[in-house]
Amino acid sequence: MPGPILIVEDDRNTAALVTTYLEREGFTTLKVHDGAQALETAQKEKPGFVILDVMLPGMDGWEICRELRKVSDVPILMLTAREEEIDRVLGLSLGADDYVVKPFSPRELVERVKAILRRMRPAAPPKTDVPNVLIHDGLTLDLEKHRVTVDDQPVTLTAVEYKLLYALMRSPGRVLSREELLNRLYDHGEAVIDRVVDVHIGKLRQKIADDPNAPRYIHTVRGFGYRFADEEG
Repeated sequence: MPGPILIVEDDRNTAALVTTYLEREGFTTLKVHDGAQALETAQKEKPGFVILDVMLPGMDGWEICRELRKVSDVPILMLTAREEEIDRVLGLSLGADDYVVKPFSPRELVERVKAILRRMRPAAPPKTDVPNVLIHDGLTLDLEKHRVTVDDQPVTLTAVEYKLLYALMRSPGRVLSREELLNRLYDHGEAVIDRVVDVHIGKLRQKIADDPNAPRYIHTVRGFGYRFADEEG
């Protein structure tokens, strides 16, 4: 990891418990207890991971996540006391990478952190007959350089967005179900709602300038999933 894990949690006992379990696994940590401290520390210390409670004094976790995403792609794991699906989708739509519902097992939390970090690793070029550079209508995905461009302009994607784009581009014209895409993204058995795919596709489309109403690249197949434009468009 390029930096420590920043724990943003106003309950000091919970923060201390999370710290203990993470440091047992060899991680370094920082603790803060409100939103203003979180943003200030993130700017100064450049953490490699953020564990972010939703309910905080002053500025809540949603707003902190939104502010962090304006300047950083650091992995973010949200802690929430609410189990409603809409809260989970909201966090993901703001750019969080995963969520854990309170009360939680500290061991499960550590495993979630590890799983997210595994997903963040750049994917090695696959040993298949798929070319190392995929190109379609101004969009280029270079597997060896791990680089994406649109009309020769570089695009910064998260690891999840990169995996999604690769899965779609390598099979143009083929419809991929949400379940199949989830299996490509979360290959370590994590339980994730299928609407997560829609959230990530929406963010990916924004970054590659793909209008869902007139898509150049990613087409929605309603009730099933998505497909990448074939050679005939």
